[in-house]
Amino acid sequence: MSTHMPAITSENTFLPFGDQRNAPFYGKDILSVKQFNRSDLDYIFGVAHEMRVMVERIGTFDLLKGKILANLFYEPSTRTSSSFTAAMERLGGSVIPINEVRYSSVSKGESLPDTVRTLECYADVIVLRHPDVGASKLAAQYARKPIINAGDGVGEHPTQALLDLLTIVEELHQVDGLSVTMLGDLKYGRTVHSLARLLSLYNVQLHYVSPEILRMPKEIIDEINKKGIQQKEHVDLDSALSETDVLYVTRVQKERFSALDEYERVKDAFVIDLDTMSRAKSRMIVMHPLPRVSEISIEVDADPRAAYFRQMEYGLYVRMALLAMVLGKS
Repeated sequence: MSTHMPAITSENTFLPFGDQRNAPFYGKDILSVKQFNRSDLDYIFGVAHEMRVMVERIGTFDLLKGKILANLFYEPSTRTSSSFTAAMERLGGSVIPINEVRYSSVSKGESLPDTVRTLECYADVIVLRHPDVGASKLAAQYARKPIINAGDGVGEHPTQALLDLLTIVEELHQVDGLSVTMLGDLKYGRTVHSLARLLSLYNVQLHYVSPEILRMPKEIIDEINKKGIQQKEHVDLDSALSETDVLYVTRVQKERFSALDEYERVKDAFVIDLDTMSRAKSRMIVMHPLPRVSEISIEVDADPRAAYFRQMEYGLYVRMALLAMVLGKS
C-alpha cells in the first residue's frame, strides 16, 4: 500500500484534514486511463482503501461538506450515476442530478460546452456521460472545474476500469502474473477498452473471446502490443478457460447495434453457467460491469468466485477517492 496515503486517527478523521491543493490530482480532469501510471494507481487505491474503512466505521463524514457535484448524464445509467451520488453524499457533499438530459435545455439545441459552462457556475465538479466518443475531452476544454468521464460512447469508461482493477487487487491480491479473459462484446464495450489499457501497465496475459463481429478493436490491440503484453483472440471460451484467473464478462449491447438481426445472432453467443464454473480454476473470479441480461446464469451468483456485486461496492470507494482527490481533500 502506498506510503503517502492519508492516515486515520482514533477520532476517525483524515490527517491532514484540510485542503491539499498541491496534491497530484487536485483540480485535474479524469478523462482516460491513459493519464495514469502504476504509482498513480497505488495512490488512488490507497485512498479508496481509506474510504472503505471510513464508510465501514462511521458511514458518512464531512470531508466534502459544502462541495457540489453535477451528475450530467446524456445516456441512461443506474450504477454509475447512483454510485457517484452515493460517493458524494457519503463524503458530506451535495449532488445536482441530471439524468434525463433530453428534458433539459439540450432539447432546445444547447451545445455541450454551453451546458458544462453553465453547470460549473453551480457545481465544483462535473461527472459526464455522453454517447459521443471524446465528449468528456471536449467538455474539459471549455470547463474551469474538473470533468470526470463516466463513459463516452464506445470510447472509454476510466472510473469503471479503476474499480475493475481494484476488484482484481482486492480479490486476488495481485495483478502481475495473472491471465485475464475478456468475453462478449469487445467491440462496443468501453469498459473492456479501458481495462485492457490499464492492465497493460502490468505483467499480464490478455485473452479476448467474442463473436467475429464483436472483436476487440485493432487499434487497441496494436496499442497494447507496443507495450509487450501477450494477447490472444479466441472464438470459444474453452480454449482460454483453464488458465483464466479473471473472467471479465460483458453483455452484448443491443443499443449499439443499428441492425436488430445482427444483435439477435450474437446476443446469446456465450453464457456462463454452473458447468462453466466447474471447469474453471478454483482460485479465480468472474467479473461483470453490469447490467447483465442472460450472459451469466443466476445460479452462478452463489459461487464465491462470482465477484460482480462486490465489484459494484469497490466502485463506491474508488469514486469517493477520486472526488476527494480532484477537490483537494485527499
